[in-house]
Amino acid sequence: MTAADTFEIFLAAPPGLESVLLEEVREAGFGDPQATPGGVLIHGGWRDVWRANLVLRGAGRVLARFGGFPVFHLAQLDKRARRFAWDEVLRPGSAVRVEVTCKRSKIYHAGAARQRIETALSESFAAQVTQDAAIQIKARIEDNFCTFSVDTSGESLHKRGHKEAVGKAPMRETLASLFLRQCGYTGDEPVVDPMCGSGTFVIEAAEIARGLYPGRSRGFAFEDLASFDPEIWTEMRHSGTSRACDTICHGFDRDQGAIRMSTANATRAGVDDMCRFGYQPISDLTPPVGPPGLVIVNPPYGARIGNKKLLFGLYGALGKVLKTRFSGWRVGLVTSETGLARTTGLPFKAPAPPVPLGGLKITLFQTGRL
Repeated sequence: MTAADTFEIFLAAPPGLESVLLEEVREAGFGDPQATPGGVLIHGGWRDVWRANLVLRGAGRVLARFGGFPVFHLAQLDKRARRFAWDEVLRPGSAVRVEVTCKRSKIYHAGAARQRIETALSESFAAQVTQDAAIQIKARIEDNFCTFSVDTSGESLHKRGHKEAVGKAPMRETLASLFLRQCGYTGDEPVVDPMCGSGTFVIEAAEIARGLYPGRSRGFAFEDLASFDPEIWTEMRHSGTSRACDTICHGFDRDQGAIRMSTANATRAGVDDMCRFGYQPISDLTPPVGPPGLVIVNPPYGARIGNKKLLFGLYGALGKVLKTRFSGWRVGLVTSETGLARTTGLPFKAPAPPVPLGGLKITLFQTGRL
């Protein structure tokens, strides 16, 4: 049983943002993408896997569904897993970990199925099965068919590889990029984040404006797979060209430590020349000189502060400043509390669907031009 040359590639997205990722995947030139619960499906080969990890800003992981077979009982699973062409996917002696899910199948015990696959890998392929291995094989047994996938990303793709300093409640880069896309940001207008924390929105916006690959500064799990070609990968990695642009992205915070973090993170990302960070409270916020653009902000909300009653004044002050000083600008505000968003008095459109994040559900509220 051999692995497929062309297979399903699953691009994970936060639930509720699948359609936003779908738009990005189409723009990146991946053929016939389809939104599905939890992400986007495309079809391709290993080079498509590498490129997806390298260029997609909104995907959290890239899973390659590289093969499978029908299976009706554990003995059959054991036999077919031993005969599977693991050498087309894994290098001999690779350290791997296995995860199994079962649904609507005669094999219903995931633990027993995992044990059979692990034994097949170790005895027939000399793989080292360990729970902390970087390579993760996922087996999904559904409707009596076992599909094998490998997590080709390794660490979550929000870890771009250049941010060392983060605040207490950082916005993930992947989520920030999807929210920027929802707000219609394409890189040709200024961005202001009045509560920038570690600078995620500002840095992500600057990278989009410059056309930088999000995965340019990190490694991936697929580099340890049998299909990996370092020469082709090096060429692919350096195929991106940083474009010249005049966009300036601004971040402010009343925490001087946050400003130091933001500045250092922008420098590591190579966009410090496009980013301006400053220490100031909301009351001092004014629009930068030049055309209007996008204000995007992830203010504190109840779960992060403990007493959301203290926040109504903050949101009210933010709304007043934006309404009186930012004429012509659009606003995107992320919060878990609809009541706090309303306190701003800003003319928000119907909100986007809520997105789960760390046990909360957060929502992007947007305005048209003020």
